[in-house]
Amino acid sequence: MVKLSLSTLHALGPGVAVPAYDPRALTPGIVHFGVGAFHRSHEAMYLDRLLGAGQGEGWGICGVGVLPSDARMRDVLAAQDGLYTLVTRSPEGTSEARVIGAVREFLFAPDDPEAVLERLADPATRIVSLTVTEGGYSVSPATGEFDPTGEDIAHDLGTDGAPRTVFGLITEGLRRRRERGLAPFTVMSCDNLQGNGHVTRRALTSFARLKDPELGEWMDHAVAFPNSMVDRITPATTDADRRAITAEYGVEDGWPVVAETFTQWVLEDSFTLGRPALETVGVQVVADVEPYELMKLRLLNASHQAAGYLGVLAGYTLVHEVCQDPPFARFLLDYMTREATPTLRPVPGIDLEAYRHELIARFSNAAIRDTLARLIVDSSERIPKFLLPVVREQLQRGGEVEHAALVVAAWSLYLEAVTGGDGAAGNLPPLHDQRAEALAGAVRREAEEPGAFLGLREVFGDLGEDERFRGAYLEARERLRQGGPLGAMRALRERPLPANSGSVLTSTPPR
Repeated sequence: MVKLSLSTLHALGPGVAVPAYDPRALTPGIVHFGVGAFHRSHEAMYLDRLLGAGQGEGWGICGVGVLPSDARMRDVLAAQDGLYTLVTRSPEGTSEARVIGAVREFLFAPDDPEAVLERLADPATRIVSLTVTEGGYSVSPATGEFDPTGEDIAHDLGTDGAPRTVFGLITEGLRRRRERGLAPFTVMSCDNLQGNGHVTRRALTSFARLKDPELGEWMDHAVAFPNSMVDRITPATTDADRRAITAEYGVEDGWPVVAETFTQWVLEDSFTLGRPALETVGVQVVADVEPYELMKLRLLNASHQAAGYLGVLAGYTLVHEVCQDPPFARFLLDYMTREATPTLRPVPGIDLEAYRHELIARFSNAAIRDTLARLIVDSSERIPKFLLPVVREQLQRGGEVEHAALVVAAWSLYLEAVTGGDGAAGNLPPLHDQRAEALAGAVRREAEEPGAFLGLREVFGDLGEDERFRGAYLEARERLRQGGPLGAMRALRERPLPANSGSVLTSTPPR
């Protein structure tokens, strides 16, 4: 067994690929906020590819942690000289291991916010990237507007002291660059948000205008915020993963990453200070990301919410268990085909029918062991961004909404069980949602006021006032109560296809 560090790379076995470059020689050109599993399986992996090809000079990564929980990442990466092992597992059961060396530095902001600010102001920093989750942008899911009421954001707006938030740190970093006559860096979101570049621009410039109107206006005009679509299923690392990687590859790694073999990154070519040649290592650099991001958000991410809530109500724990069960696979394909796909534009180079079946195959990958509990974290941010836009467009065009309504109904019954306090939760995963209190209050009102859950305007906006969606939701709740997920899904299969549902492609579940 070899404890991972720069001094032990030579001792790793031939089954572990190591960097084909000297990580110690890297200059950070990218500052990344949110060094979690996904960033390390995705953006950092692509930079590692580029560095290994000899084309990444000046594009090392400086990771930044802002949350108290990021202290553990600081400690692990410090002990391992910034290195970690990425293991990819295919549906066929094969796996590959690679040590990634692209993360050259990690700064924990609570320890030394000044170090973070000076790294942001460093002329070598040309891109600041983000994976801070869908809820990390403080944007209302109902209105799309920036919400400055969070405690830490209010602190950063009300003082000239050390910033606590991503918004405060980036804004101050840009202020220093402007003051010193330096061009602004690009701010690049890698989160699952429709128009993530637009959302980041709106959130960051809104914060900056509240802090300094002139600075906010300058940022809006001078800073590039490219849109992107990112895709790679990457579960949270478990102790079982650590033990398996040690046993399989002989490497002791405090925080390895396990991911599927599939990976995709579609990136808008809009940067203020240049960019890495990512198109040479598999990134699709395009002029318009929107068709790709809508495809991914409304097919993959919305289907994850569907599998999550129907799956946990059926007693499942892992994603592949749900998607290897034919009625669930059929439901997901029918949702994607009959409701989501009609809302999509043509996607250059993508066969949408093949893509839908590929998603079921990816979800069914037992080697990944992705949990349903991971999928349903912060659904009050995710469902309004992934699923409800499909509902709105389908209502507008007279299309089906019953599959989406069943997902929302399953969400409400899960909330009812885990917040009821009467032991009904059983083995359901605990609720992790920043709107937990509001969600609990809304579902409690369902008993006396059917449909009250849809009245939570900060999540659903005006959808609760739409009679067709409200009726589909109430019908779905009743069917879930009477027949559980299998009964409710079976009832949908028996429904005739509405004449006004638009073009619908046939789909056959994989065997």
